[in-house]
Amino acid sequence: MPDVVVPHFKEVGARLSNWGRWGDDDELGTLNFVTPECRVAAAGLVRSGRTFDLGMAIDGKGVMKHGFIAGRFDPIHSMIGLQGEEMLPFGVSFADDMIVMALQSSTQWDSLAHVGYDGLLYNGFPTSTITSQGARRNSIDKVVSGPLGRGVLLDIPRLNGVRRLDASEPIRADHLESAAKRQGVEVRSGDILCVRSGWYQHVLEGNLGTYMQRAVPGIEVSCCEWLHDHEVAALASDTYCVEVKPPSEAGTTHPVHAVLIRDLGMTIGEIFNFETLAEDCAEDGIWEFLFVGLPLKLTGAIGSPLTPLAVK
Repeated sequence: MPDVVVPHFKEVGARLSNWGRWGDDDELGTLNFVTPECRVAAAGLVRSGRTFDLGMAIDGKGVMKHGFIAGRFDPIHSMIGLQGEEMLPFGVSFADDMIVMALQSSTQWDSLAHVGYDGLLYNGFPTSTITSQGARRNSIDKVVSGPLGRGVLLDIPRLNGVRRLDASEPIRADHLESAAKRQGVEVRSGDILCVRSGWYQHVLEGNLGTYMQRAVPGIEVSCCEWLHDHEVAALASDTYCVEVKPPSEAGTTHPVHAVLIRDLGMTIGEIFNFETLAEDCAEDGIWEFLFVGLPLKLTGAIGSPLTPLAVK
């Protein structure tokens, strides 16, 4: 029989696995690194109160209609009650509305139920625990209080002296290390790491189709060990997929997702806007901040939209 070729990302995942690290029933993953002490220290980073909105607007003008991800569509906002349609005593009136959306159609977190392989999710839970009713294990509501702590922005285009990275340009572990050193910031245990590629500029310039094309910059598998060694709690990206596409390892699909989510138990975020924050950090030389990025408490959900904030 021919030898079975094990993809490189599976070898990396097996070596870096956090399964059992916080107990056999753990569903928090690397967000366990965000201790109360981490949050106290992060609160101390707030000096001016300047707040930066890192999220995309949740409306029908998003990027999903320009993409190729099956089942995802731009949010649909509808009114279900208008002012004046029903009048209450003393002239009181009200309005109500609703939204229909794919939970990962805007700025969002991927839960630890989002990706598995070989029939298993993070911490060894079977993929069969996800049914038409939702995820019984590793759903996004299990980490609802997790992404709150010290945020660090690593600006890879600024490291390279460019406005933004090119399509399919990989971000390697040495890029993360060099950016941290250049910026004079230390990535510590429990940090929420924000990695800027500059790709979100396409959204701001109205080039939504370019933003959602199949060839995008992002981190490659070599970064997984760096993230593991630095005990990063969560990872946020300004692209729709975090990782470089097409992948560096030929024949694989989403190898970074597989290692980070399934093996490390790392919550990862996509479609963040770091542009204004990056300019401010470059001006004052401070690349750390209080990061507030709590998902919605959606029972059994695979992901969640959010409005992430950086407070300096």
